[in-house]
Amino acid sequence: MCYGQQRSFSRDENLTPSRTLRSPTDNAIVVQNLRDRLAETEARLARARAREAELSRCLNEMKRFVSVMEILETYLKRRFREQQDDVE
Repeated sequence: MCYGQQRSFSRDENLTPSRTLRSPTDNAIVVQNLRDRLAETEARLARARAREAELSRCLNEMKRFVSVMEILETYLKRRFREQQDDVE
């Protein structure tokens, strides 16, 4: 090749290292590994969803509690003002 000339690459040439062929046993191991990882991921997802549901229940319970406390606060303020008015 002369200086300045570039060799053109064809699609047939691999620019990355070629993959080695795996035996059926190796493929089975890889597939089982992927299935195990998928099962673990699904289990984590189920736990996360259960935790989210529990946190949502707690949040709703706290919201109800805050609502009740606000109602009580309003009632007590009104009663306090009424008692002050009675004293005057």
